Amino acid sequence: MDRPEEPRNESDQPYASTDETSGFPPRRPSEDEPVSPYREPYEEEPQEPKRRGGGKAFFVGLIGGIIGALLIALIAWPFVRDEMTSPTPVSNATPEQAATKATESENDIVGAVSQTREAVVSVTNLQSSFQGADQETGAGSGVIYKKDGNKAYVVTNYHVVEGASRLSVTLSDGTALEAKVLGEDPTYDLAVLSIDASKVTQVVKLGDSDTLRAGETVLAIGNPLGIFANSVTRGVISAQERTVPVDTNKDGQQDFNTEVIQTDAAINPGNSGGALINTSGQLIGINSMKIAEASVEGVGFAIPINEALPIMRDLEQNGEVIRPQLGIQIRDVQEFPSGFREDRLKLPSDVNRGIVVVGLTKNSGAAKAGMKENDVIVEINGKDINSFADLKSVLYRDAKVGDNVKVTFYRGGEKQTLDVKLSAQAATVQ
Repeated sequence: MDRPEEPRNESDQPYASTDETSGFPPRRPSEDEPVSPYREPYEEEPQEPKRRGGGKAFFVGLIGGIIGALLIALIAWPFVRDEMTSPTPVSNATPEQAATKATESENDIVGAVSQTREAVVSVTNLQSSFQGADQETGAGSGVIYKKDGNKAYVVTNYHVVEGASRLSVTLSDGTALEAKVLGEDPTYDLAVLSIDASKVTQVVKLGDSDTLRAGETVLAIGNPLGIFANSVTRGVISAQERTVPVDTNKDGQQDFNTEVIQTDAAINPGNSGGALINTSGQLIGINSMKIAEASVEGVGFAIPINEALPIMRDLEQNGEVIRPQLGIQIRDVQEFPSGFREDRLKLPSDVNRGIVVVGLTKNSGAAKAGMKENDVIVEINGKDINSFADLKSVLYRDAKVGDNVKVTFYRGGEKQTLDVKLSAQAATVQ
C-alpha cells in the first residue's frame, strides 16, 4: 500500500510520537490495537531469511519442469508432424505426368513375349458324343515351330489330343483352324499337328535347353483353364534336369523316366503343350505337367526342346517314333518273391534290382546274341538297369536302331556279358 502523504507541519500531526526524543524505541502496538493510517507502521529489524530445504525444492522444481516440457512436446508433436509432412498445396493447373521408364530386364521380357506370343495357340479336343455331334472334351496349348509352304506345324502334348475325333487350333487373333494329327508319342507326351499356314504370322525360334542354368528367368505362355488364351507367367529355372517317372501306357506302373526342366513359373491346366521360353524369346521347353496337389505350389515341368526336337521330327516325317529294342519281354526283379530270386534265378543276396527276361522275340538281336529266359539284366553299356523304366531310358536316349550294346546280366548266379544288336521296335513289343 502506498504511504499517505504526511502533513507539512509537525503541529498538524495530532498524534505525533515523542519517542524519537525520549530515547526509547518506538512502542510496538498490540495485536488488537488498530493502526492509524497516519502513523508510521512498526518496523521490525530486518532478519536473515531461514534456508530450510532450498536445494531439495530446487531439484523437485527442475524435475517437474522437465516432465512438463516432455508432456508439452508429446501433445504438440502430432501437430508439428502434420505440418512437416503436409503436401504442398495443389494448384489448379493440370499436373505433368511423369514418364514410366522400364528397366532393361523388363524390356527383355516384353520383347521376348512379343517375339513368341503369336506363335502360341490354343488346341481344342473335340470328340464324338452319343448324339452324333462333336463336343469339346478338353483344351490345351500348342506352339507353331515351323512353316513350310501352305502348311504350318504345331507341337503340343499327346494327352491334349488323345482320343480326339477332331481338333481345332485357335490363333492368337482368334482365328479358328482345323488341325490334322501327323503323329503322337505317349512316351514323351508329344504330338505334332499341321494347320493351314495362310493365317500364321509368327513362328517360334528354337533355343538350346542344354545351356540353361538354375535361376535363369523363363516365361510360360499358354491357355490356362482353356479360357485365358496367350497368358504369360514368369519364373525361374528351378533345376535343369529332373528325372520324373511316368506311366506312359496307363497301366498303373511307372515305365519311363522322363527328363524334364523344373520351373516355378505358373503352369496350370490348359497350359499343357504351351511354350517355355527364355528372355531372348527362344523356345527351350514344351510345358507338360504340374504336380496337382493343394499343398504344392511353384513346381512345374517342361520337356526340354533338345529332348523333344528329334521326336518332333520323327512324328512330322514318319507319323511315329522309330525306337530301338533288344527284342525281349521283361519283368522287374522286385515283382518276384525273395524265394524265387534265390532258388530259380540264383541271384546273389546283394542283387535285388534289375529286369528278368521272361520271353524273347524270334530273330531279335537278343535271341541271336544268345540271351535266354530267366537272365537278369543289370547293366547296358555300363549304366545300371534297375527297372523297366531304366531300360527304356537308356535305349531311347543313348542308342539307335542298328547299334550294338553291351548287356551285363546274371545267369544261374554268374555274371556275364553279351553284345546285342538293336533292331527297330515293333508296336507290340515293350
